[in-house]
Amino acid sequence: MYLIIDIGNTRVKAALFNKGEIQEVIHFDYRDFDLKIKEIHEQYKPKQAIISAVGRLSQVNKTLVNKLFKCVELNTSTKLNFENKYATPTTLGVDRIALTASAIAHYPNQNVLIIDAGTCVTYDFVTKDREYLGGAIAPGVQSRYKSLHDYTANLPLLEKTNPKHFIGTTTEASIHSGVSNGICREIDGVIQQYLATYKKLTVVLTGGDAEFLADQLKSSIFVRPFFLLEGLFTILKINIQ
Repeated sequence: MYLIIDIGNTRVKAALFNKGEIQEVIHFDYRDFDLKIKEIHEQYKPKQAIISAVGRLSQVNKTLVNKLFKCVELNTSTKLNFENKYATPTTLGVDRIALTASAIAHYPNQNVLIIDAGTCVTYDFVTKDREYLGGAIAPGVQSRYKSLHDYTANLPLLEKTNPKHFIGTTTEASIHSGVSNGICREIDGVIQQYLATYKKLTVVLTGGDAEFLADQLKSSIFVRPFFLLEGLFTILKINIQ
């Protein structure tokens, strides 16, 4: 059994892998980190772990993990399955590193565009020669709803909803159309930009809003909700061989 720990800004995902497959995914608040990690250790007794922290990782938390498991901490010096050609490689986020590793593992010898739809929408591109070139970062679905509310006087903060029609006939419907259609046409447009240069392209959509967006996209994509966790498992295997 192997443990994958993915720390976001406020939430943590812990995934248990057995024989290369995800057995369970546990979500919890960062404030409960020590308690939950001890519970996972007692219940599953994973022999190795990898930890990836986009958000904070205190020294206390790090010490606990290293005490309980043989642990790899993902950073820009960790051994990977691709060449990082980013102009500023030490600034590349660990989440984007994990997604790229996952693309290489699942789609070898292919040009892959990974779109991670979460708080931000990140675009990451890796060539068939295993070269990570870079991508883009844009506001995600919830960020767009929140910015419309925060930076205007009268627009309400709404929950994400797929619009019934692209022409909004009320303020609320117009917001839903602007956010949903706007982000989907943006994603389709970015995919077409890549296709103009790379005729053979595999596109993967992942992240918390992947399923919300998938049916609205015109482009051909693969939806993989656990792509980042699978990438972390790939990196763990590379570093324990």
